[in-house]
Amino acid sequence: MLIEFIKLFVYSIIIVVTSKYALVKLIRNLAKILNLKPKTVGNIAGIATSVPELLTVSFSSLTGLIGTSIFNIISSNIINLIQYLVSVFLNKNQNKLKNVAIKTDLILVIFTILIPIGITVLNIESSLWLVVTFIILFFIFNKISKNAHKVYLKHEELDQNIENTNISKVLNIITLVIVVFLLYLIGNLLGETLEILCINLNVPEYVMGILLGVITSIPEFITFIEAQKHYKDKESHEGIVEATSNLLFSNLMNLFVIQSIGIILFFIFV
Repeated sequence: MLIEFIKLFVYSIIIVVTSKYALVKLIRNLAKILNLKPKTVGNIAGIATSVPELLTVSFSSLTGLIGTSIFNIISSNIINLIQYLVSVFLNKNQNKLKNVAIKTDLILVIFTILIPIGITVLNIESSLWLVVTFIILFFIFNKISKNAHKVYLKHEELDQNIENTNISKVLNIITLVIVVFLLYLIGNLLGETLEILCINLNVPEYVMGILLGVITSIPEFITFIEAQKHYKDKESHEGIVEATSNLLFSNLMNLFVIQSIGIILFFIFV
């Protein structure tokens, strides 16, 4: 039992260190090389930091614990929002939340929390028709966010301090894939360790889902903090835009894409 707790601690530390010193750095390099807008950078970060959720939801669904997967999504999305708000206050960016585009994204984020809660209350988390609904909502939410940013925010061009070569692009992309895969593997070990602890301690399914949500949300917190620190010396909204886009896209991926994968796996293999 003690060994499993030690493993849990070690794996969590590895995820934090990998996220801070590898994932964030690589995403920042790609942003400079490709001259990406902060919203796009946030979206990429949202995809990358959703990898642990992809693992835990898929694993839960394959073992028939579809309830655990939806609680994982609920807890992950709630924790993402809390971590985002904490990062905003730590970086003293509260005043930048007044922008209509940022408010729009946060409203959409709230819906990514209310929707899975409603699904749980109605006990329809294993309904296959949700997959089609989720796909449609994914595109609708993205369209709303994109239009709000186009109307209410003007993005500045990023400084291009890294040599823009095809070799640099390829190397950074390959390294990013490797880092994300590493997070995937560590997340797998983390999920297995947590499951062993939960079984031995007779932990309820919903508690296990919440614990998984807490652990798999660690990379998001790191990227929220680092995005705003990167633009700390600027008066623009770029840092908060990147962090907010990271939050929204991560939650959209968790609910509409990853949960859909979990439902499909549940129907095929269980």
